[in-house]
Amino acid sequence: MFETENQFYQENRETLREQYLGKAVVIVGETVIGAYDNMGDAYKETLKTREPGTFCLKNIPVDPKEAYIEDHPRLYRSYHIIYYSGVAKKNMF
Repeated sequence: MFETENQFYQENRETLREQYLGKAVVIVGETVIGAYDNMGDAYKETLKTREPGTFCLKNIPVDPKEAYIEDHPRLYRSYHIIYYSGVAKKNMF
């Protein structure tokens, strides 16, 4: 799930970091369709136009140590489950 989006993120990490530092981005395919101040806003706003499970959320952290957590799914797993599984409710935040 989200292989295309994850590959796009990995291949464009530096460019995305330059453009969206400190933001939460919404990726569909190989396109950033939105950038928000936090993951909650990104999720809530994107749900207005898309179904859960049809978009990928990525945090572009200011602190490089946070990027390490993002790159290691076992450390970041519980967060990914909420946003990637499509089971989160619209009123979750």
